[in-house]
Amino acid sequence: MQLDRKTIRTILLMVSFCIVLFWALHNPAVVGGMLGRVWRLASPFVMGASLAFILNVPMAAIEKKLPKKVTRFRRPAALALTLLAVLAVLALVLLLVIPQLTRTIASIGARLPDFWADAQVWLADMMVRYPVLQEWVSTSLITDWQGALSAAADWVKNGGFALVGDAATAATGIVMSFVNFFIGLVFALYLLACKETLTRQAKMLLFAWAPAEKAEKAVEVARLTSRTFSKFLSGQCLEACILGGLFAVGMLLCRMPYVTLVSVLVAVTALIPVFGAFIGCFVGAFLILVQNPIQAVWFVVLFLCIQQIEGNLIYPKVVGNSVGLPGIWVLMAVTLGGSTMGVLGMLVMIPACSVAYSLLRTATRRKLREKGVEREKYLPDAPKTK
Repeated sequence: MQLDRKTIRTILLMVSFCIVLFWALHNPAVVGGMLGRVWRLASPFVMGASLAFILNVPMAAIEKKLPKKVTRFRRPAALALTLLAVLAVLALVLLLVIPQLTRTIASIGARLPDFWADAQVWLADMMVRYPVLQEWVSTSLITDWQGALSAAADWVKNGGFALVGDAATAATGIVMSFVNFFIGLVFALYLLACKETLTRQAKMLLFAWAPAEKAEKAVEVARLTSRTFSKFLSGQCLEACILGGLFAVGMLLCRMPYVTLVSVLVAVTALIPVFGAFIGCFVGAFLILVQNPIQAVWFVVLFLCIQQIEGNLIYPKVVGNSVGLPGIWVLMAVTLGGSTMGVLGMLVMIPACSVAYSLLRTATRRKLREKGVEREKYLPDAPKTK
């Protein structure tokens, strides 16, 4: 092998990489701390970029509908209308949900005295029927209460300051979350306002410093990502509206209460892929349970029936074709996105995984064609017949 300048540089890079990898494997705590600090610094901007990616879909649709005469103000007007639409939806949901939840909690509080009185009567009856239970309560339970009081006193003496410290840490975390969200929102608005300029600058850097073939490939991947995400978000919104309408019709036919509240809540929570509709089902069942437990059971049955219709007929037609991602990978994408960035991560991770899946599928098929691998070799074996 000839040791020219390029070969020596490659060898030095490989040796440096091996040294860094060896150090990282022997110092996982230090590497984890460094990665955590980098993520804390980058998370507001990642959140802002994800938020801009989401808001760009309705903003682009609104901008196309605006008259072309006002060219100078189309972008600010479209951005302002998009933010107003999002705030209007959030305000509508809060105005519907919060008052009803407040009334439900007040109703539960009003029923607690009767429940406590019935529980005391039931407990007294059990004491009469089972004297062993009364003996156990008078001995073991009292001893346990005394031990609990002693443990509580020790905790107040020794752990009170720790509680104050934990409360301060939690308050700091909440404040930092709001700060990060505000920074991300400002960053998202800047990206949306200057997206053409930023796109042109990114392409200039890409074609200037990367090989032409790789630059073209990167631009193609970016276009595929934008197209996939736009279709996914549009389909997800349409599917949520259809699901909310089905719940409204079903609840009206079954004469259930809170039709408007529950249908709107299900439609909004259905924007969260996979798990969102179940959140709306839980809240709706809880609200109906306070008023009529039997209807709450029938509401859960109605939810399961509508979920079957939605999962087998509506979702594959409305959203599935735009994503092109198998169900197991959708579940994995939702889990990863939710664990990193919450609901925002769920919405972003599915189209991102869809793009990665599409690129990997295309590259794999191309490799198989280049190697001349016959299709019969990777197809599943046919079942043997006797």
